[in-house]
Amino acid sequence: MLQRALFSFPRSLGTRRLSAQASKLVNSTAEAIQGFKGGEKVLVGGFGLCGIPENLIAELQKNPHIKDLTVVSNNAGVDDFGLGLLLKTKQIKRMISSYVGENAEFERQYLHGELEVELIPQGTLAERVRAGGAGIPAFFTATAVGTQVQTGGIPIKYSATAGKGKQPIIVSNPREVRTFGGKDYIMEEAITGDFSLVKAWKADALGNLVFKNTACNFNAPMAKAGRITIAEVEEIVPIGALKPDEIHVQGAYVDRVVKGERYEKRIERLTVNDGKGLNVPGKRGAALSDEGAQRRERIVRRAAKEFKDGMYANLGIGMPMLASNYIPEGMTVHLQSENGILGMGPFPKPGGQDADLINAGKETVTLLPGASVFSSDESFAMIRGGHIDLTILGGMEVSQNGDLANWIIPGKMVKGMGGAMDLVATSGTKVVVTMEHTAKGGRPKILPQCTLPLTGKQCIDMVITDLCVFEVDKKRGVLVLTELMDDVTVEEVRKSTACDFEVALK
Repeated sequence: MLQRALFSFPRSLGTRRLSAQASKLVNSTAEAIQGFKGGEKVLVGGFGLCGIPENLIAELQKNPHIKDLTVVSNNAGVDDFGLGLLLKTKQIKRMISSYVGENAEFERQYLHGELEVELIPQGTLAERVRAGGAGIPAFFTATAVGTQVQTGGIPIKYSATAGKGKQPIIVSNPREVRTFGGKDYIMEEAITGDFSLVKAWKADALGNLVFKNTACNFNAPMAKAGRITIAEVEEIVPIGALKPDEIHVQGAYVDRVVKGERYEKRIERLTVNDGKGLNVPGKRGAALSDEGAQRRERIVRRAAKEFKDGMYANLGIGMPMLASNYIPEGMTVHLQSENGILGMGPFPKPGGQDADLINAGKETVTLLPGASVFSSDESFAMIRGGHIDLTILGGMEVSQNGDLANWIIPGKMVKGMGGAMDLVATSGTKVVVTMEHTAKGGRPKILPQCTLPLTGKQCIDMVITDLCVFEVDKKRGVLVLTELMDDVTVEEVRKSTACDFEVALK
């Protein structure tokens, strides 16, 4: 007779009634941050202001003795909210980020030598943190090959006495380069932290976490890479209330859970569809009446012709995003946003905005039927793996052989590379740059060689400006003029372009 071995579990496991010691719940943010002394490395979730652990940040601000922190976060909030509060109180010694953005205090402290800033491509940052949580010490990536990230020398700290952005005293190290399949890759080391501070929508006493919409972002990988992970949540639910297949971060990664006392959930860029016309950078919601807005409209209308039915596309911040307004009727284009959306929809109607649903430009958006949301590391796996057909992004300078520069003006303006270096490094993704043909004063932006630090080397397939369209012959390192905008001549293009090009008008 066949006998079956039966497993017998203690009654306590069957009922999941936790002892006080087994529960991850703590009573206050003050209790949650116990163990901070100063000098720690802290991983902080969020993207812009979406999904930031605002109550835990506020608690750290109440404790000015907790200082000299190294903070790993995609960005640092804004001047008066999020991590910007800890910058203002000088509790942060070093930021490890991908994007400075519009945080003027962040940029000011960096350029004046008051703050160390280590800038990392967004997808690389997400993967370094993910690797840290997975116990993988390092990995190789094509992102940033041929840029200053590879060669080293990006200023981390400037002299506080030599003048704004004048004299770097700490710079980034070069990366090891290896060749796989005839292609160069650089080595990036994993990131872990003493503490992780994350924000979730729901949690239970076991530490299981669920995020809402795009608030998953960096919260999911950050939660897994801290020695002590502290989650603040909007709602604590009974054990068993969360379905096993809806849990985003499992309790094994989480050490403390605290319910946030209050949530402002500030929206960084409230954008709504108010029916008053196209939202144009610098002229939000206004009619396309001024010359600059009309130039930008010409560019994005032409860029929209690169959409193909059924393709997956990523649109950069600002002007590239506007191309989505001109997707032809009846055509399906799946828009991906690197903060964790596939199937992004238009701006919401007034009153329909959700602080937990934004795009990579921190603008409020909607989701189309069939859309999905996911973490930042998953998003860049999608990008890095070549699953996005088209990326459209802006540029400060491009070269005749297809180099792109769009993330920094050394010593003067620091926005950070964000996800751009990742987006342009993938074979099989068509890279289209949209920009005005010249800078202020008529200075050419299309050059024999870029003068600014590169975002990507020989990565551009097409350049669309207010004057014309260039295609890049990467094998020969040549720009080919293929289209002219209305009422523009080849001679006008030559006068505004600093490099040679061939003409093959279609």
